[in-house]
Amino acid sequence: MKELINNVNKFSNPSELRITDMKFADIVGAPMDCTLMKIETNQGIVGFGEIRDFSSKTYALILKSRIMGENPCDIDRIFRKIKQFGGHARQGGEVSGIEVALWDLAGKAYGVPVYQMLGGKFRNGIRMYCDTDVEGKHSGTDMGKALKKRMEKGFTFLKMDLGIELLIDIEGALSAPLGTLDQLRQFTQQELSYGIMDDKYADLFNVPHPFKGIQITEKGLDILEKYVADVRSEIGYEIPLAVDHVGHVLVESCIKLAKRIEKYNIAWMEDAIPWYFTNQYEKLSQQCNIPICTGEDIYLKENFKPLLENRAVSVIHPDVLTAGGIMETKKIGDMAEEYGVSMAIHMAESPIACMAAVHCAAATNNVLALEFHSNDIPWWNDLVMGLPKPLVKDGYINVLDKPGLGIDDLNDEVIKEHLDSRRPGLWEDTSSWNNEFAHDRIWS
Repeated sequence: MKELINNVNKFSNPSELRITDMKFADIVGAPMDCTLMKIETNQGIVGFGEIRDFSSKTYALILKSRIMGENPCDIDRIFRKIKQFGGHARQGGEVSGIEVALWDLAGKAYGVPVYQMLGGKFRNGIRMYCDTDVEGKHSGTDMGKALKKRMEKGFTFLKMDLGIELLIDIEGALSAPLGTLDQLRQFTQQELSYGIMDDKYADLFNVPHPFKGIQITEKGLDILEKYVADVRSEIGYEIPLAVDHVGHVLVESCIKLAKRIEKYNIAWMEDAIPWYFTNQYEKLSQQCNIPICTGEDIYLKENFKPLLENRAVSVIHPDVLTAGGIMETKKIGDMAEEYGVSMAIHMAESPIACMAAVHCAAATNNVLALEFHSNDIPWWNDLVMGLPKPLVKDGYINVLDKPGLGIDDLNDEVIKEHLDSRRPGLWEDTSSWNNEFAHDRIWS
């Protein structure tokens, strides 16, 4: 009995816990631009959340008045109250980030880890798949050597980009409406891979793939196939290797490429098409023997269902900070399991988002791996306090038996060093958003 009493959090009275404030810090280079979030309470307990990379804290500020005074332990009710304001991709970030912070608060209030509140864990360690970039012009051999270094660090699952950015300067490798390729050649491979946030080129980067008319030629397919072959010659065939960022090409080019690289034992082809073109995903899946994967830009469980019902994917790939948060991502995984589909989890953000995904992955049965995109960011682990260093060891993150997400505090000194110069405030006052009002009900 004495031991039980010692494990009770005497500084929290969960039934009287109330949200009193919401604050932010915007950082860059983690490896993406990220918005860190604190939700404060009347009992001094602070919950940590995060808004999806390349999103905006304004989305969350709009919701501040909707959650002020709420008991953060009422996670499901609050989520249902605010989920109407979320959307796909970065527009899901505010609802998802708040939901993550609520789980952190509830876990701290009750003194239990988030995975335990989700029903317990299926695994003690989460396999991390290491996404790897090589800057500038490079060969498949260069990429293979970079991936081999990941393997030497203990990673057991790998991913690389494989797309038209590798072909853009090669005459005859791509076919497109005249002038399109000349415009694309103005950008670096990295910019082409991740897209350009510039209104001047909205017609290039904000028009979905099927409407651009870009195709990979046989010469281009030869080059990409050789690239993959050279990678495999460096890393071997036993380790899973996924590919991403094919580029804004027609689905027919995706099918041709998939057929070319089947022999190289590809773990999955990711986001080859905008996620909402279910029929095109179905066509791609049926005409190649590579697992097809998408989902990082999908908000809410019901929007994954068409892909699953139509057998259009073999792997779903939600991001906790877009999908709707921790519980919604677990529900997505559970639903996919019923269709025989596995789940990998997208994650290119700070340790806050990472730990949210770790708890979700621990509590979901059909998880393959969790993405790790910050292997080359030396200060990434230092953004938070209370987690092991290094957090990722031998390609895994151990599931911690600590309250909430397991993060004791944020490291303001490190955060200050990496604040976004365009949005430089550190935990600034947001009281002007406390009383924002609208009649939110969506029926008369």
